[in-house]
Amino acid sequence: MTSQRHAYESGHKPKCLVIVDDSAEWDRAVYYAARWAMRVGGGVVMLRVIETEDANQQWLGVAEVMRAEAYEAANEALDRASGRANGVAAITPERVIREGNPGEQILDVIDKDDDISMLVLAANPGAEGPGPIITTMAKTVGSFPIPLMIISGALTDAEIDGLS
Repeated sequence: MTSQRHAYESGHKPKCLVIVDDSAEWDRAVYYAARWAMRVGGGVVMLRVIETEDANQQWLGVAEVMRAEAYEAANEALDRASGRANGVAAITPERVIREGNPGEQILDVIDKDDDISMLVLAANPGAEGPGPIITTMAKTVGSFPIPLMIISGALTDAEIDGLS
């Protein structure tokens, strides 16, 4: 169970959580989150989840190399996203890398930081659907611990500026 939110209490500041994945639309969520943080004097927490596979013990050396490569790729993705947020709103986001099931890791990050007051996701505008994280979250949105903001991947910077 998620703890009580404290984002707007004295000594705290509201933060939004953004998932930085390999989707084409991640930039839309980062752009919105950075603009929101700038407007409310808040912060941005960027999460990259590395989905781990069960490693066969005889391939442990290969698994460790793959894990190191996944962390390197995660840091590169967070570097790009952080640079984008800084360019948009002159903010330096917090960076979190987790391993495991994305849904479980998102909930755990929210649970451990009671200043996170919103999850910002971007939806794929294509016919293939909004994306796996949004599809998963839609099943639990009725009991989700914080508001969920879904940004259309089709929105331009100027259109997001008008909304944030």
